[in-house]
Amino acid sequence: MKFYDYHHLNHMKEQVKSKKTLWITLLLTLFFTIVEIVGGLMSNSLALLSDSAHMISDVIALCLSMAAIYMATRNPNRKYTFGYLRFEIIASFLNGLALAIIAIGIFVEGIQRMLHPQTVDLQLMLTIASIGLVINIILTAVLSSSMKEEDNLNVKSALWHFIGDLLSSIGVILSGVIIYFTGFVIFDPIISMVIGAIIFTGGAKITRESYLILMESVPEKFDLDEIRASIGQVEGVEDVHELHLWGISTDHYSLSAHVFIRGDIQPFCVILAINEVLKEKYGIEHSTIQIENPVIHNHGEYGKRFVAEMAAK
Repeated sequence: MKFYDYHHLNHMKEQVKSKKTLWITLLLTLFFTIVEIVGGLMSNSLALLSDSAHMISDVIALCLSMAAIYMATRNPNRKYTFGYLRFEIIASFLNGLALAIIAIGIFVEGIQRMLHPQTVDLQLMLTIASIGLVINIILTAVLSSSMKEEDNLNVKSALWHFIGDLLSSIGVILSGVIIYFTGFVIFDPIISMVIGAIIFTGGAKITRESYLILMESVPEKFDLDEIRASIGQVEGVEDVHELHLWGISTDHYSLSAHVFIRGDIQPFCVILAINEVLKEKYGIEHSTIQIENPVIHNHGEYGKRFVAEMAAK
């Protein structure tokens, strides 16, 4: 039997621009990752190898992001009533966590290289880093353009990755120039540790943002007290409780609330008015409002206090 249900808000995303952008980014990143690994090994540059490690994480991140975007196009079913949008957040969380772990590895290797300096092939190092700089500028521009058209946490995380890559390429070039003029090879691990710090910062930011969505926290763009007050101002609403607001995915929010209303007002009119306020004022289109009566529905001391206050008016 097929799954029949009505959803006034589609729990899926058709992100044509994001798909195209990520495919272009993935292919270019994969190509340059191979170039950097070979170049880093041949030149013996830790800065170059650390940047290639970041690029590897980018390839993995982009693959997860691609999977998330294709999963998000699938319709809800009996088991996944919200569809597969949450996979986008799981992918972002894993991407951020991987970045942080790689950054720690780079930092540890950097300390070891500082204790035991090694020679570096500057010409090869600078050549590959320069190519990387050009590619990262192109990828950053492509991702920035995509973000203007479609809001997607995976594309956003990829953008942060490549901003980090862009800074990394600049760091590698700077390291090579300093070593060339000073002869101090210690600058190679120092620059690599700076790159590691950039990677860790980006990974921590992505992980935190994904974690907050997975924990179904109130999205930072909303003020729950303000929303509660707005619902309370709807004609007929006497009390708002059990208010929950969370994100299923980026720019895809859900809200549920219980309200006490006056006995002389039509419940359906109240629900309609609340939904309109949430949609027009806050952009929340997926809301579930439950009308309750504190005399009929047991609310413990909370309900008793409310009934007493209403009787005193």
